Amino acid sequence: MERPFTIKQVIEDMANPEKPLQNARLADLSTISSENLAHFEHNWVLISIERRRQIINRLVELAEENFELNFDDIFKFCLKDSDPEVRVKAIEGLWENEETSLITPLIRMLNEDPSEMVQAAAAKALSKYAMLAELKKLGPASASRVSQALLAILADKTRPREVWRRALEAAAPLSIPQVRQAIQEAYQSNDPRLKNSAIFAMGRNCDSSWLPTLLKEMTSPDPETRYEAAGACGEICDEGAVPLLIKLTGDKDPEVQQAAIQALGKIGGAKAKQHLLKCLNSPDEIVSEAAEEALRQLEIEEDTFIL
Repeated sequence: MERPFTIKQVIEDMANPEKPLQNARLADLSTISSENLAHFEHNWVLISIERRRQIINRLVELAEENFELNFDDIFKFCLKDSDPEVRVKAIEGLWENEETSLITPLIRMLNEDPSEMVQAAAAKALSKYAMLAELKKLGPASASRVSQALLAILADKTRPREVWRRALEAAAPLSIPQVRQAIQEAYQSNDPRLKNSAIFAMGRNCDSSWLPTLLKEMTSPDPETRYEAAGACGEICDEGAVPLLIKLTGDKDPEVQQAAIQALGKIGGAKAKQHLLKCLNSPDEIVSEAAEEALRQLEIEEDTFIL
């Protein structure tokens, strides 16, 4: 069935502030052709900042809701937008994209963008490449560029605190001494945000030697710290964390509860599975739904292991 309108009409309506943004029409911008992309780019620069923000936010939401939609060509173009909020959303929209061609613009944004929030978003986006590098799924040249860019930030204490901590989180998968030292320094700092980033990084570092620290932090009076520690234990996947994680499924903070339940699903084992089954009968809908999802993921992992 043919569309009652062309993609060019969709683009022109999108650029018209008098026209409401319709999800069904915006979805037609998925996998846009080079000809229509050129038309999009021509019209984009004529649109007000507020309208551009609305459009890219909607596109990111649509892509998150439906994995079949692909606006990557639009997001790549928007990396060069004059508005920092649009650039941040463009980076977020490319989160699933692992093309190595994105490494160069992301490193440039990390080092040269005038906006701190864009620099931080670029650092965060480089985390997937750091993980690929650690898993030997990234070419040596690309892996070296990513690690060097992130390590340069960690070595520069004059960088904005938000950028530095996002670089720490991004570099965490790299099993090199500089990263471990940076995690330790951040953990020992007096800045609660840096400390929690360090705890998050311990999980991404996947080194079981961090477990005693994480077990201690799961009893912290700060719910955000308990949340990060529970999540990090799930990443390390050490059954030694199971007893405390079981305790945290009854935490007064619902986000901590969910983090503990998700971690139990990642770690697995008889005790974790038994407790998750108990959580299914919880009168708290948040707990029961989280347990159901954790058990589903655990079953997938078990099936994969058997295969």
